Amino acid sequence: MNPEFWHNRWQEKHTGFHQSEVNPLLIKYWSKLNLPAGSRVFVPLCGKSIDMIWLAAQGYDIVGVELVESAVKEFFSENRILHTIINHPHNPNIKYYHWQHENQKIEILVADIFSLSIEDIDYIDAVYDRAALIALPADMRPDYSEQIRKVSDNAPQLLITLNYDQSKKDGPPFSINGEQLQQYYGNHYQLCELASESSSIGSAPDLNVTEHVWLLK
Repeated sequence: MNPEFWHNRWQEKHTGFHQSEVNPLLIKYWSKLNLPAGSRVFVPLCGKSIDMIWLAAQGYDIVGVELVESAVKEFFSENRILHTIINHPHNPNIKYYHWQHENQKIEILVADIFSLSIEDIDYIDAVYDRAALIALPADMRPDYSEQIRKVSDNAPQLLITLNYDQSKKDGPPFSINGEQLQQYYGNHYQLCELASESSSIGSAPDLNVTEHVWLLK
C-alpha cells in the first residue's frame, strides 16, 4: 500500500472511513486517559475527522498528520474554520495548517507519518487512533506502531479497532484482534480493552463486525 493509493482514494471520493458525526466511543471513553485540559493530543492519519473538533472543544491542543493535502483542505473548508498555512518551523518539507481560538488549537501537518521525527511533531501527551492502525495492512503495522511510539515518546493512547472475518472482505479497514495488538504494542504498553460493541462497515453491510476500544498506557 503506497501513498498513491490514498491520494487516489481521496481524489475519487472513496472515503467511506470518514464519519459525519463524532465517534460516540471517543465521547464515552476519552476520559479514561485522565488527560488535563491543555494537553497536546496527536491524531495520526487524521484525514478530515471531526473528532478533532470535539477534542479541541474539550480544551486540548490537537496535532494531526495527514498524507493527502486535499483532505486537510476539506477539513477546514467544510467546517468553516479560518486557518493559516505556513512552512513547518523545523522541516521545510512539511506544510503546516494552523488554527487557534482562545483555548482551542488545531494543527495539521501534511506529511508521510513514516518520515516524521519527534522534533517535527514536538511533545505529545496522548494519541487518539481511530482509523490509522486499521487502515494499514499487516506488513506495515509493526513499523507504524514503532513510529507512533517513537514520535509520541510512548504517550498513552486511546485506540479503536475493528474485528471481523478478514477472509470475507479486503481491507482497509482491516481486522485486528487482541493478539495482534499485543504483538504491536505489548513490549511498551499495558493494554486494557475498555469496550467491545457491535458495528458495521458500509461496503460490507452483512458482515459481522465488532468495534473495540483499547487504552494503552
